[in-house]
Amino acid sequence: MTPTARCEVLRVRAGRSLGRRRDALAAEEPLEIRVGWPGHPAEAVTVTMRTPGQDFELAAGFLHNEGILAAAPAAIRYCTEGEQRYNVVSVDLRAPADLGPLRRATTTTSACGVCGKASLDALADRGLRPVPAGAPVDAATLTALPDRLRQAQAIFARTGGLHAAALFDAAGELLAVREDIGRHNAVDKVVGWALLAGRLPLEDAVLLVSGRAGYEIAQKAVAAGIPVLAAVSAPSSLAVELAGTFGLTLVGFLRDDGFNVYAGAERIALVD
Repeated sequence: MTPTARCEVLRVRAGRSLGRRRDALAAEEPLEIRVGWPGHPAEAVTVTMRTPGQDFELAAGFLHNEGILAAAPAAIRYCTEGEQRYNVVSVDLRAPADLGPLRRATTTTSACGVCGKASLDALADRGLRPVPAGAPVDAATLTALPDRLRQAQAIFARTGGLHAAALFDAAGELLAVREDIGRHNAVDKVVGWALLAGRLPLEDAVLLVSGRAGYEIAQKAVAAGIPVLAAVSAPSSLAVELAGTFGLTLVGFLRDDGFNVYAGAERIALVD
């Protein structure tokens, strides 16, 4: 499976046909994630629509961000049965886990489904703690990141249809970038990369996302121990509240000429 597909399009400009041509599309396929452990056969816990590629990272990052997986699992593999084998990933845990919250979450949406305070309380009950202090980040370093992200978005350059998430160190060096049709999946992929590489928590990292910063993106950053979350678009009100509760630096409307800081301004080194 590949991250792109091809189709024929009719190009129209100023109401006139410019003819047909082949065009590249971002591929979108379902991915079923199954979880099991010794003595417990794998069971499906979620299905997400994703762009094929880095599926093991996506599964590992999702399970970490949901509090199921704290370290690299015993194994991750594709299902070997049926025509959809590359759309099903099984994750073998080393020890039993409580899958109850995932069983109740039958779908992933942009809203938490309960009130904001209850959502934040649930994160604390799950074991999430304030993020580490981390290294300070220069304002000039932040403003250079969107251009570096665009240069690294190889599939977006071909299709124009993908979100991206990138990890940088405090000096602005790119650590990893992942693209996906879903912004949450892109974040899960970079977190999964860090988990499988033994790099969590990401105590001195900056997470940059190509879209808005909602509650779920902020929650994933906190779960990965990332001290700075930046977005090229706006944050949501609950993301700002979450950032304040868990000590996350939250930056929005990041451009090459500036940005807004919604929480945790003490981590940003400004010009005097």
